[in-house]
Amino acid sequence: MISTSRKMRVALVFAEVAAIATGVLAETGTNPMVGTWKFNPAKSKFTPGPAPKSILVKIEPVGEGVKAVSETVDAESKTVVTEFTANYDGKDYPLKGSPVADTVSLKRTGPRTATRTDKKSGKVVQTSAREISEDGKSYTFTTEGKNAKGESFKNVAVYDRQEKP
Repeated sequence: MISTSRKMRVALVFAEVAAIATGVLAETGTNPMVGTWKFNPAKSKFTPGPAPKSILVKIEPVGEGVKAVSETVDAESKTVVTEFTANYDGKDYPLKGSPVADTVSLKRTGPRTATRTDKKSGKVVQTSAREISEDGKSYTFTTEGKNAKGESFKNVAVYDRQEKP
C-alpha cells in the first residue's frame, strides 16, 4: 500500500507538472502583438523623415497568424489604410493599401520578437523587426528600405498598447 503522505507528494508533483505545462502552453499559444497600438511620435525616429502625424494599428489573432489593419495619417495629412492577414511562416501574403509593397511575410524570432518582409512584384522593398516590451505595454518597430519616392530610410517607430488583448 502507498502511504497517504506519498500519495499527496505524487499528487503535488503531478499538479506542479500540469501547472508548468499549462503555463508553457498558455505562453506559446498567445501572441503579445494582439491588441490596439497607438504610435508614440515622441519616442520614435524617422530618417530622413518626416514622421507621420499618427498611426493606429489593430491586430487580431487569425488561425496560426494575425490580421493587421493600420491607419496612418502622414505628414501631409493623407490617410493610408493597410491590411493583411498572415501566418508566421515566412510565406508571402497579400498586403492591401500599401503604396510601396503588395505582399508581406512574417517570422517569429522569439516569444516577443518577429521580423517582417515587404515585397513589391517579388522584390524586397523593406524589412522590419518588432520587439514587444517585457511588460507588454509597448513595442518598437524598426524598418529599413525604400519609401514610395525610392529614397532609402530607417525608421524606429514606438507604439503604446491601447487595450489588453
